[in-house]
Amino acid sequence: MANQVYPLVMTAPPRQDDTGSFSFPADTALPGWLGSLPASWRPYAMLARLDRPVGIWLLYLPCVIGLAFQRLSSGLFLADLAWAALFFIGAAAMRGAGCTWNDITDRDFDAKVARTAQRPIPSGAVTVKQAYMFLLAQLAAGFLVWLMLPGDAKITALLALPLVAVYPYAKRVTWWPQAWLGLTFNWGVLVGAATASLITGPAYVLYFGLGLWTIAYDTIYALQDREDDALIGVRSTARLFGKRAVLISFGFHIGAAALIALAAALNDAGRIGALAALAFLVHGLWQTMTLKTRGESAALGVFKSNVWAGGLVAIGFVLAALIPEPAPKTIFADPEQVPPVKAESMTLPFGLEIRRKPEPKPDIWMAREIRRAMEIRGLDPDATETSRQR
Repeated sequence: MANQVYPLVMTAPPRQDDTGSFSFPADTALPGWLGSLPASWRPYAMLARLDRPVGIWLLYLPCVIGLAFQRLSSGLFLADLAWAALFFIGAAAMRGAGCTWNDITDRDFDAKVARTAQRPIPSGAVTVKQAYMFLLAQLAAGFLVWLMLPGDAKITALLALPLVAVYPYAKRVTWWPQAWLGLTFNWGVLVGAATASLITGPAYVLYFGLGLWTIAYDTIYALQDREDDALIGVRSTARLFGKRAVLISFGFHIGAAALIALAAALNDAGRIGALAALAFLVHGLWQTMTLKTRGESAALGVFKSNVWAGGLVAIGFVLAALIPEPAPKTIFADPEQVPPVKAESMTLPFGLEIRRKPEPKPDIWMAREIRRAMEIRGLDPDATETSRQR
């Protein structure tokens, strides 16, 4: 419920179900799927959050968005299907590694909250040493994906590692850990852009726009733990915004939609890009209205719906890259363009004449610099050239 306060759990002994294996956390999304796995695999699947695939999609979609965004001028290629598949594997591996690292650093906090007390590390299903070994295995999978990226994308992807490493500590020193998560989770926009061609100014605008989107949806997610976070000293924008958290999160949705629309306009995404930004904003409005009518108990479901919000942007840019923007129709004929004629000379009264200096030939190496040097020394470069021709 919206005002329910989860009891603190000072110690979290492992619970066992009827099969003798450890029970699942209260916030797992796929308990049936987890139950179908071998008992020894389940704690590691929970560490990587494979039972909660929403995070994988939220990490993957910015990669596709960045790739499609930089293909607006050239169109998509068949190779982009391979890049998209590679991005998904990398997103799954790195999101799992990030969650494992987060659980290692937050194990004491998780043990004190009922929603997270049965996660693998605080419950005792996995030791810290085993968690570190699993973390290295996921990083190795991510490294294999990294090896297949183009050179610029490799460098861009490496620059995200400090953001991932620092994120678990952001909630302890700032009220804005959601902003740090926005910088981290949407780095795929830059990786996708670097994979397609290069990172341009509009790509950075898009990156910061999606960063505002992350602040909005992670604020909604943090509404679930607001009371517990206050008791154990964890900071978040949900606590910072207080009763206005839902309204302010919609403000971030508006800012995100505006920057997405601006990036689309700067990169000639046309009407389809504009419609994608508008659909994204309408979805943000739906999220706000749902939370206002159903209360904070709907926070988890609204948070999960952001996969569709990101999907709207991704589909919009993919379609914009596939479908060329039609030329504007008009009943009037296009005006005839007559190229200007440059006269070599102009006759003036009393027999005077003004001659135009010929422009330097563009195929001569450093022609402009040579002319400037001759003029400084009092030489006429045009006269010298004429004498040479004679």
